[in-house]
Amino acid sequence: MQIQVVKSKIHRVKVTGADLNYIGSITIDEDLMDASNIIQGEKIQIVNNDNGERLETYVIPGRRKSGEITLNGAAARKVSVGDTLILITYAFMSVEEAKIFKPALVFPDEATNLLK
Repeated sequence: MQIQVVKSKIHRVKVTGADLNYIGSITIDEDLMDASNIIQGEKIQIVNNDNGERLETYVIPGRRKSGEITLNGAAARKVSVGDTLILITYAFMSVEEAKIFKPALVFPDEATNLLK
């Protein structure tokens, strides 16, 4: 049996941009991606603490040390610049693997979105 568990989490980052005219996705500072073990193209759940929206899209890397968190395409309608988000990815694994697996949890500076 396979179960789905949290693989990565970036906790409480601020939206820095919303671009309706982009094809889609979320742009994330590549330093945050590396720290949280999130890869380009990976499916991600976005939880907006300010308005309760939850959505899924895929990740594209942003400029390192920029703190960028930009929602692109239709997802841009679900956020406002300055909203606080939690970003979560999941992985399928066996129950035995899940019992010993340790997710990558990242808690960036809430003012800058940069790693502490």
